[in-house]
Amino acid sequence: MTGERRVLVYPDRDALVASVAARFLSKTADVVAAKGTAHICLTGGSVGIAVLAAVGDSPARDTVDWSKVHFWWGDERWVPADSDDRNDKQARAALLDRLDVAEENVHAFAASDGPLGLDEAADAYARELARFPSREGEHPRFDITFLGVGPDGHIASLFPDRPGIRETERTVIAVRDSPKPPPERLSLTRPVINGSARIWLVLSGTDKASALGLALAGASYTEVPAAGAKGRKRTVFFVDRDASSEVPESLIAPDY
Repeated sequence: MTGERRVLVYPDRDALVASVAARFLSKTADVVAAKGTAHICLTGGSVGIAVLAAVGDSPARDTVDWSKVHFWWGDERWVPADSDDRNDKQARAALLDRLDVAEENVHAFAASDGPLGLDEAADAYARELARFPSREGEHPRFDITFLGVGPDGHIASLFPDRPGIRETERTVIAVRDSPKPPPERLSLTRPVINGSARIWLVLSGTDKASALGLALAGASYTEVPAAGAKGRKRTVFFVDRDASSEVPESLIAPDY
């Protein structure tokens, strides 16, 4: 079913992380086998990084030909390259540095201590995306896009009632007014995110329950950005029991 949305609920955070990691390994292997290459868009946050660490620890890790996988990010904090706040630094430590993946396949955003300004960095990442056009557009169609969801419902660095969530012309934006620190960031826009074949939103904790409930209840994506995340093939909310308290039982799927 095109655009199908599912909610999968796990008993706790550990079960959630383990299941998403296992599913990521099997799906990435399938995509590489079918297409010869895979484009994966990563997220930050404690759960997103925990999933990457679980992938790195898995005995099945080497079932994927990582040399054929490209890694991207949905957003990045505008901080120095060696900052522990950077999503790409966390992802490298958790997984990427443990894989046989060429550096040119790791597409990180520029850092604040580099030669580019914030707007120039957004333009540079847009040009990098354009180097890998898909049949559907002038940027790669990500095979899997991971998204975290904030308590306010934000995804990537697209925040409620801010201009970024309404942007439709640009593929990458500079963010200067993030309501959570740091204020300056870089982010993919909603059209690029929704060009993904599969969007996997991973949520854990009671503080995410309200945002998840609103997203599934049909809230406006400008008010609850997570409500506007829709993959071309499938959109899956992977959540633990704590985050699912406001999800109607009728929306919870028994399996993927």
